[in-house]
Amino acid sequence: MRLRPFEIERFYARHEFTARYMLSSSDSESRSAREILVFEPGADVAYLDQRLGYTESPGAPALRAAIASIYGTISPADVLVHSGAEEALWTFFEAAIAPGDHVIIQTPCYASARELPRALGASVSDWRMRFEDAWVPDLEELERLIRPTTRVLYLNSPHNPTGYQFPIETFRHVLELAARHGLLVFSDEVYRELEHNSALRLPAACDVLETAVSLGVMSKTYGLPGLRIGWVATRNGAVLERMAMVKDYTTICNSAPSEFLATIALRHRDKLVQRNLSIVRRNLPLLNAFFARHAELFDWLPPEAGPIGFPRLKLEREVQQWCDEIVAASSVLLLPGTVYETPRHFRVGFGRENMPEALGVLEAHLDTLPFRAPSFA
Repeated sequence: MRLRPFEIERFYARHEFTARYMLSSSDSESRSAREILVFEPGADVAYLDQRLGYTESPGAPALRAAIASIYGTISPADVLVHSGAEEALWTFFEAAIAPGDHVIIQTPCYASARELPRALGASVSDWRMRFEDAWVPDLEELERLIRPTTRVLYLNSPHNPTGYQFPIETFRHVLELAARHGLLVFSDEVYRELEHNSALRLPAACDVLETAVSLGVMSKTYGLPGLRIGWVATRNGAVLERMAMVKDYTTICNSAPSEFLATIALRHRDKLVQRNLSIVRRNLPLLNAFFARHAELFDWLPPEAGPIGFPRLKLEREVQQWCDEIVAASSVLLLPGTVYETPRHFRVGFGRENMPEALGVLEAHLDTLPFRAPSFA
């Protein structure tokens, strides 16, 4: 198995911990361990008494129960806890596909969703979302992509990096299409519960389709990436068992302190969601106004969910070089769309408390530049 460089992580490795402002963060505002422990009386003492031995490989029973409560049809036995979402992607594809299989990936996407099946010997087709279509994917194109060898359909809604959210009718149509063709659906739902309008929230795929696998994580909606806890939820027992077997060759089990904190956090997840949703709702109008003021430089489609968006750069510049220059000059970090194989775009994040300050620094820097170049034809 030969993996290509993970471009998003290589880019962040150069800049993430030296830039003053992370204006491209994909996660929400974090909290401290102390802030989580105060949710329950006595939790601080219990945490200090936590044994640092091995944990149960599927995840602690209390944690799996807390995760199952997010869903409508899922029991704790239907949950497999991982060390972050990345490990879950790995164990799923290793468990679900074989060389020669065909996989359809909703793109642009987090790079490992495309790279892992390719490296495992599958052929990969992009079900591409386009700015010109307001990021709305073409359902007829999806049907044309399905082959006799298609095994997996990877979906992501709310979407990274565009913030697009499937309408409920479209989501159900896609799941019905997958079921009709016998496809495994892997549904990346790491931004679920962070819809800007809660009425737009979709049901989890695992609640709609018995064979679907839903992905969740502590980092995005809940703002706790340092716990390194993710999970899958599915009623597909055969896939879940194979994933558990693959996990025996990766982390085997998770961090006991992380599982303890994640359990408390999920029992009080409404507090985490409401705080992060209030930040997103405060910051997005500021971002919309910024892009309106600089319409000669950027095209912008406001996202419908999550803390990220994917504007298009109008300047005739190579976007990664432009992002490198921005961070060097202003210490504001934007993420070039080249890491998503969408080179005219860049990702912005608006789930952090200091986004208004970061945006002000970026705007002050842009106002010093002499150019106002024409847009691409």
